[in-house]
Amino acid sequence: MPKYTKEQLLAMSIEELQAMASAMKTPNYTSSIREQLVYDIIDAQADEVSNGVEAAPRRRRITTYGQDHVYSATQTGNSERFDSARDERAAKRMVAAKARETEAEAVQALLAADHVEEPPKRKRGRPTKAEVEQRRAYEEMMFRQKTMMRQAQLSNTSLTFDTPSGLTGMFGNQSPAMDTPRAIKEIKPVAEGSVMNENIEVAHDNTPTVDVTTTSETAFSKVSSGSAVVNEAENDDLPDFILAQMRQQAAAAESTTAETEESEEKHPALHNPLATLSQHFQQRSQPQYANLPVLEKAPESDFVIVEDVPVINSTDFSFIPELQEQPYYSEPEPQQVPRFRKFKDDALVNPQLLNREESAPVVQPPTLLDVVIDGTGVLELTPQGTGFLRSSDYNYMPSPDDIFVTQNQVRNYALKMGDVIEGKVKVPKEGEKYFTLTSVDRINGLAPSQVRDRIAFEHLTPLFPDEQFKLSTQPNAPLACRTVDLFSPIGKGQRALIVAQPKTGKTILMKQIANAIAANYPETYLMMLLIDERPEEVTDMARTVNAEVIASTFDEPATHHVRIAQMVLEKAKRMVECGHDVVIFLDSITRLARAFNTVAPTSGKILTGGVDANALQKPKRFFGAARNIENGGSLTIIATALTDTGSKMDEVIFEEFKGTGNMELQLDRTLANKRIFPAVNLIQSSTRRDDLLLDDNTLNRMYIIRKFIGDMSSVEAMDFVKKRLEDSRSNEEFLMKMNK
Repeated sequence: MPKYTKEQLLAMSIEELQAMASAMKTPNYTSSIREQLVYDIIDAQADEVSNGVEAAPRRRRITTYGQDHVYSATQTGNSERFDSARDERAAKRMVAAKARETEAEAVQALLAADHVEEPPKRKRGRPTKAEVEQRRAYEEMMFRQKTMMRQAQLSNTSLTFDTPSGLTGMFGNQSPAMDTPRAIKEIKPVAEGSVMNENIEVAHDNTPTVDVTTTSETAFSKVSSGSAVVNEAENDDLPDFILAQMRQQAAAAESTTAETEESEEKHPALHNPLATLSQHFQQRSQPQYANLPVLEKAPESDFVIVEDVPVINSTDFSFIPELQEQPYYSEPEPQQVPRFRKFKDDALVNPQLLNREESAPVVQPPTLLDVVIDGTGVLELTPQGTGFLRSSDYNYMPSPDDIFVTQNQVRNYALKMGDVIEGKVKVPKEGEKYFTLTSVDRINGLAPSQVRDRIAFEHLTPLFPDEQFKLSTQPNAPLACRTVDLFSPIGKGQRALIVAQPKTGKTILMKQIANAIAANYPETYLMMLLIDERPEEVTDMARTVNAEVIASTFDEPATHHVRIAQMVLEKAKRMVECGHDVVIFLDSITRLARAFNTVAPTSGKILTGGVDANALQKPKRFFGAARNIENGGSLTIIATALTDTGSKMDEVIFEEFKGTGNMELQLDRTLANKRIFPAVNLIQSSTRRDDLLLDDNTLNRMYIIRKFIGDMSSVEAMDFVKKRLEDSRSNEEFLMKMNK
């Protein structure tokens, strides 16, 4: 069946392809898909070609010898027979003349086709791109012309004698001298004195070839035996004893040839070792011969493997490899710099290397397993989407104990900035930089599944505080806490502002309120945020207050103040979203506003005292985050505001925050100077909607007390109330004594 290409098969119809596939017995011959049928047919054709193994040609053997003739191989690969050496030389001269004419015509045509004008001489300066291209083309043209002229000169001086494959196989591996006309002259006596039989066995494909496995010694003996036969007609002038010697040599050669043929028939392996070696490897592949011993040395024999020498046409320029010359403008090839050898590694410099014994094998250290510990921290997100768990021990600033959170974890658990995360942490190995969060156990004290559907803090519903933080539940409660419970109660979600002059005891008051809330409401989370504070007061606050203290002292930059405040606010918002009650004590909001004023970019609108118009936006957002959330959760902020400091900026900041709070507690410097503590101005201190926090009995009695002290000064009012409070053990007892 003829072989079809892919294009021919695609041009056929589906029915023709199915019929052809059915004839080739392809697996999908019933398919109606053209491409599948085409590829199946191509595969079947390839299988037929691979399965068709041609049989090896049979051995050819010269049986008898007749008169030898001179055989010559032409450039076309055909052999010619000449009756004499003169005819052979004439034929060679004719062939050489034709070859020279053909080569001359080819060279002239190539020179005419590749004619390029000579570029102008190089001038000083950088050549243009056109000049570079023209010079490169001219150099390539000159190189091709030189190559063609060199080949033409070689072809004119000598003619290559192409030996046919049959003669190559008969004479074995000959020297290059046998391929020249001189070799023909040397063989002339042999050709004239010997006769070669033309009856050669033909293979099944009728291709006249000579067996290439014939040994060189056997072939050479046959040729030498023919050379001993002398034509007596041409050598009548020789003496009789010389002719007798020549006849004896011919008879000895014939007897040697007969013995060689007999030994070949008895021991074919010695004369055809390739077949024996092939049969040996075929037997080795069989299972029964797998365990046979292997010969260390092959049996010696006098055979030479002969291969056909390809015939190259001297006029075919495609076989001539083109020499690659470096053009004039080519870039130099990069050279590899030898590796520098250190002197300490040289045995001539360091003789200890010569005496060094082989060191013991290096023991690989055991593979360290991942060490997993429990870790917690507050999440701070980066612009890349990853995050770090900051520690409160470092005031939520970058530290070596930070835990890295991947972007996938942030996305999978819907984490936000300020989330308090607890989970498993992998300790960094050698070469690693951070601790890594491997699993999340709890987020803001809740399971990760409960936090996923939380409502954002901005979308929660704020309400008035309706549940009071009772500070004076214990018998020995401080007078400051009892005073706050009566005159300015603090509720959950209160936005309280403590207005104080310097040295009025505001820090002590905040400390007492914080300890009272921590003792009476342990489920409430307290945070003490100290901005621009003295370091010794930070230490005292951390040791005496049962709350988380986050501080930024006055020696820190304004950016440090702002960053800590934002982290504390975000943490409080995330906890409120999860339903927790959080209280933030801020000391002070005036210094925080100063820090935001320093960090904020200039808007061009400056208020009194050098305050930027946009600088107070973020402090207001911080203070306004305090609220009571409907259906649970609250954020209470108790901040201090400084007054009478002699700074216009502090006065402007206080005026901005004066109306934003819903509870105000003012401290009086006059009371502090008289050492009356707590130095609270009872007349100006109050809470909005205190009716939601106090019961009716307490509310009515407080109306009476305020009406009674309304005409007094701050000193008289505080002195009057303080004496009654000291005489009673609790606020309830104080209110009950009002009837007497």
